[in-house]
Amino acid sequence: MKIKLYFGMENAIKKSGIGRAFFHQKKALTLNNIEFTTDKNDLDYDILHINTIYPDSIPMIKQARENNKKIIYHAHSTEEDFKNSFMFSNTFAGLYKKWLVYLYNTADVIVTPTPYSKSLLESYNLDKDIYAISNGVDLEQFNPTEEQIDEFNKRFNIASDDKIVISVGWLFERKGFDTFVEVAREMPHVKFLWFGDVKLSNPTAKIKKLLKELPDNVILPGYVSGDIIKGAYGRANVFFFPSREETEGIVVLEALACKTQILLRDIPAFDPWMIDQVNCYKGKTNEDFIDYINKILNNEVPSTVEEGYNVAKERDLLLIGKQLKEVYEKVQSL
Repeated sequence: MKIKLYFGMENAIKKSGIGRAFFHQKKALTLNNIEFTTDKNDLDYDILHINTIYPDSIPMIKQARENNKKIIYHAHSTEEDFKNSFMFSNTFAGLYKKWLVYLYNTADVIVTPTPYSKSLLESYNLDKDIYAISNGVDLEQFNPTEEQIDEFNKRFNIASDDKIVISVGWLFERKGFDTFVEVAREMPHVKFLWFGDVKLSNPTAKIKKLLKELPDNVILPGYVSGDIIKGAYGRANVFFFPSREETEGIVVLEALACKTQILLRDIPAFDPWMIDQVNCYKGKTNEDFIDYINKILNNEVPSTVEEGYNVAKERDLLLIGKQLKEVYEKVQSL
């Protein structure tokens, strides 16, 4: 059995969660000795595992069908996580959903990251089997060293007694960037760092206004990868992720793997795998978030990082590869 992994338009979204999911798939398959190719012109394969929802997907789908290949569509995207993102996203959300339904219906089966995203896709009336398999996390890579933490501290002039709250992602309303800034404004004694590409986020009018009025304790380093972001996870007192909608949230998995204390918005995407006061803390309002951050910084609530790390271990790429292999075998027998 040989798999063709297709991402497409890699340069356009290499900074996205979908991009990281694609690289996770490659490592998950490698760890499980599953043969694969990423050459779009290679016809020596059995199953096309496609990740992108861009128009360049269509020729790849057509090629697969013409050569009697099976197709798995990895559904990273939904109408729900398209809304409240960049400028005009809500205007085009209905058309976007129709496009997704069209693409996903070209597949033999669909894979999606969580039970929640599976339930959304089922509501689209897709006549396909849908499997919920996490994007996974690379435990070997997301294991911050003291050197990486020191490098982060030097880059951003972080003192040993500074209190640090971080988040990672596009600067979207959907991601809760507005909440992040509002909470930071009420906590001037704490440094808040949001890692994400400002320009590529194509911010809405509300976000643009926030960017012009940032409080002094909010730092926007832009998109950062490698040792620096690992050092940030390792140094942070709190990973605060106030996203309003996700299919999974790969950055949450990264924070779990790095044993960072996590604070989430209480949304369906994190049920049932993220449990409040067990492997994370959850809030619904700015007041909740401020209260929890203060309690975490003052050691007034128990740490959840060890239970959180157990969640990451359950999503190690070796295990994700085994789950994908089971789906491949089912698809091959269709």
